[in-house]
Amino acid sequence: MQMKHLIIFALAGIVLLIGFNMFNSNRHESRIAAATSSTTSPATAISSEDTVNTNTNTNTNTDIASQPLGKQPKAILDNATAQIEQAEQVNQERVEQMSDAQ
Repeated sequence: MQMKHLIIFALAGIVLLIGFNMFNSNRHESRIAAATSSTTSPATAISSEDTVNTNTNTNTNTDIASQPLGKQPKAILDNATAQIEQAEQVNQERVEQMSDAQ
């Protein structure tokens, strides 16, 4: 391969890498902007929490919302802990059923 072909190939690679980096940095900045806009509005954070936790009923969410702001994080943690314990219990029951079936 001649030296001029290597130089052209290297320059083309550099141009492609620069274009790729510019494209990714633009997407990264738009994701950061979307993430910061979603964290600034508490209503959006609550609605995303509701979609993630499909098993929770609306009473627990209204109970958390009715508590004072200082108690809300503890109530959210208590609610999450209760859900984790419930899931562990269901998992343990499934393991027992599987061991009985064998």
